[in-house]
Amino acid sequence: MKHIIILGDGMADHPIARLGGKTPLEYAPTPFMDLLAREGRTGRLNTIPEGFLPGSEVANTAILGYDLNKVYEGRGPLEAASIGYEMEADDLALRCNIIGLEEGLIKNHHGGHLTTAEGAMLINFLENKLGSDRVRFIPGIQYRHLLIIKGGNKHIVCAPPHDHPNEAWRQLLVKPETARADSGEDDAGRMTAQETADLLNELILKSQALLQAHPFNKERKEKANSIWPWGGGYRPKMKRLQEMYPQIKSGSCISAVDLIRGIGHYAGLNVIKVEGATGLADTNYEGKAAAAIEALQKQDFVYLHIEASDEAGHDGDLDLKLQTIENLDSRIVGPIYKEVRDWDEPVCIAVLPDHPTPVEVRTHLKEPVPFLIWHRGIEPDSVKAYSEADCVRGSYGMLRLAEFMNELMKT
Repeated sequence: MKHIIILGDGMADHPIARLGGKTPLEYAPTPFMDLLAREGRTGRLNTIPEGFLPGSEVANTAILGYDLNKVYEGRGPLEAASIGYEMEADDLALRCNIIGLEEGLIKNHHGGHLTTAEGAMLINFLENKLGSDRVRFIPGIQYRHLLIIKGGNKHIVCAPPHDHPNEAWRQLLVKPETARADSGEDDAGRMTAQETADLLNELILKSQALLQAHPFNKERKEKANSIWPWGGGYRPKMKRLQEMYPQIKSGSCISAVDLIRGIGHYAGLNVIKVEGATGLADTNYEGKAAAAIEALQKQDFVYLHIEASDEAGHDGDLDLKLQTIENLDSRIVGPIYKEVRDWDEPVCIAVLPDHPTPVEVRTHLKEPVPFLIWHRGIEPDSVKAYSEADCVRGSYGMLRLAEFMNELMKT
């Protein structure tokens, strides 16, 4: 049995009055996901361990069966792996957004949806102005970049910018942790947490002056006028999926998002980059589906991640979120299902979000997500459609963390 997980990032939501009390998953036409739910089995999954925030790096790592208490190091190290930066022992790697500020508030977490070329231009400009032996800015994709602090301390509190739209940015500046949960052995020879926080806040303020004066921002209505570092950590220690699940001899990860590619890298998966994959609603759905099918022909396992619904949720754009869900169904799930349903070697398809990103909340929530598992010959349960409410009645019930991957690997 081969396996593919199709992950619709942030796809889950809440009932919305404008949709007659339905969620986007209930309202959008999703005939293929409904078919798989009807012919397969469903349930709900808690993807966020106790003590962790509902970030995509946490949820996706948990979905793959990892114990976050043992492997979690934040987004920065994962994105470093995706970019191709090999972390050294004394590195602190942080995700570095380029964001938009307006009238003292975080206007957006993406600098007005920068293109990759625009983001690279700005981050390279900051590297030239602010980089040093201790500080490095490394370009990533669109607004998502990497900040390396040599000797930096990870025990700091950083606010993910997508969790704080329209909030005052000054009150969200970096702070040292007030309590330490570990022995501190990994921090030997590093800066203190206070020194690290002070350095990062200094970089934020300096970046604002530099970016605000940059010609790029003088020509734009929606500004990209500040960096925002967060998700810092040291090099993670993760086993390959092949060591955890003997059913997986080889596998691939397909995503436009650096942090997902980084998870795939540390999980021992072949990271496939699809031309035209953007992480937004204009992503190359057909290219991703084709890449997943090709990978499944040669390998046992594929992790296919689609970011678009999450970005629509963060922007509070209901129409766009409906469209991204419809696109996932018609341009990803449908073509893959129609291709693999009659293969000689059966393929198991799982579909789920990593967390809800409701359009009326505009941030990630720590709530269970609906999932479905389908393969030829599976005994269906009574659920007839794929949605948050329908999957409550699913035969898998409520699973937690690695229980999902364990159930998937039983098929």
